[in-house]
Amino acid sequence: MPSSTSPAPPSVGKRLTEETMSQNLRGMEYAVRGSVVIAADRINHDLTDPDSETKHPYDHIIYTNIGNPQGVGQNPLTWPRQVLSLCDLPDECGVDHPKASEMFPADAVERAREIKKALGGSTGAYTHSQGPLAFRKDITAFIEKRDGGVKADPQNIFMTNGASSAIGMVLTALIADSSCGVMIPVPQYPIYSASIDLLGGQKVGYYLDESKNWDMNLKEMERSLDEAKAKGIKVNSFVLINPGNPTGQVLSKESVKEIVKFCAKHNLVLLADEVYQENLYDDNAQFESCKKAAAETGLLDDDAIELISFHSTSKGLFGECGRRGGYMELTGIDEKVQDQLYKLASSGLCSGVPGQIMTSLMVRGPKEGDVSYEDHEREKVTIFDSLKRRAKIVSEGLDSIPGFSCQTAQGSMYCFPKVTMPEGAIKAAEEQGIPADTLYALSLLESTGICVVPASGFGQEEGRWGFRTTFLPPEAEMENAVKLFKKHHEEFTAKYSA
Repeated sequence: MPSSTSPAPPSVGKRLTEETMSQNLRGMEYAVRGSVVIAADRINHDLTDPDSETKHPYDHIIYTNIGNPQGVGQNPLTWPRQVLSLCDLPDECGVDHPKASEMFPADAVERAREIKKALGGSTGAYTHSQGPLAFRKDITAFIEKRDGGVKADPQNIFMTNGASSAIGMVLTALIADSSCGVMIPVPQYPIYSASIDLLGGQKVGYYLDESKNWDMNLKEMERSLDEAKAKGIKVNSFVLINPGNPTGQVLSKESVKEIVKFCAKHNLVLLADEVYQENLYDDNAQFESCKKAAAETGLLDDDAIELISFHSTSKGLFGECGRRGGYMELTGIDEKVQDQLYKLASSGLCSGVPGQIMTSLMVRGPKEGDVSYEDHEREKVTIFDSLKRRAKIVSEGLDSIPGFSCQTAQGSMYCFPKVTMPEGAIKAAEEQGIPADTLYALSLLESTGICVVPASGFGQEEGRWGFRTTFLPPEAEMENAVKLFKKHHEEFTAKYSA
């Protein structure tokens, strides 16, 4: 009697291989978690595994490769965590517990009740795909206050898993085919280059001016756009990161206005990455949102600009990276395109609810007079003041090292020094098939335990070498790190100059 099942076909190997997979994914690079970080994780395993026989001249890795404040010692703010805890707890264990007022401040209990009502009772349920309306109203009130009364509409707010997922959504909509180009700063945060590569678009770089503390240059922007058009690239958008990542600059009000006018003139969708808007350390610097600049130049009233702005709970003074909270605001975007973005958001159902809650708490904290207000503000000031000191310690310390040039960190969480590279190191790197600053970063890691990101991963002018470092670890550790940077550079230079 014949078998009811057919024999298995002969094995022909794996169906999904490096050759058959998406080549866009295969070619995508994301330096912030690249080869140097992989090496750092391997060393960290050696240091923490009691059975490891591999020895290193230090007892821990100093991770300065990524803006992850709580991962390197920043304490979470108390009040937001109290509210979030109460939201997660069942009512009888939290807001309705007979001793709730003894365990939590009254304003935390009140806010948790309000949030649970907005969520329909539970943090475990899906929300509206753009986020709960009550939370989006909190965001629009924050934007209106920040921008001096410029109106915002909760229907134009999309709550997202950090700013990164919002950026990915927008780039997905923008890159219709391989001819589409996105103007990105050089250097830039690699989420942009990686996402554009993944989606099959064209990166159109415009160089920031390092000699002027990484300022924008209108002539350079025009040059970049003209060259791209001459190559047949259909440039449809422009990325601005302000305050800068990896460069740490804060643009002047005048520069931001020039950018919004440039985008309006050339009919480019402006992607405004503004996640570091609270991280301003230069007393003379002031954050100017692109939306406010567009309003003051008359572009909003004339419906003459298409703008998408991003913000996040990961940076600022919250540093809640793991919560994945953030939002984007759409301004002047075609309604049918907004409908398609809503469809894309709906395909993911909703962003994570803890991140949504944290975003609401970031934009609307305890108000003056509330029992938690003074402690909450004091905690924020403590974090800010320490960040300001660390920005000075690291940027001035690096700039003082012979062979280094480091611009002042006016904002964000990073320094991006230029490093003079010995010819011997450049030749050795070429022989290994890696950029010279990757060789440098790996050497720095092996000898000091400091994990940085090679500057080549962010883009830079031909012949420039360097790295990006955060200044997020504790002050004493960053003071020691500056000494280690100097010692390593002297030893590296001597090794490759022989």
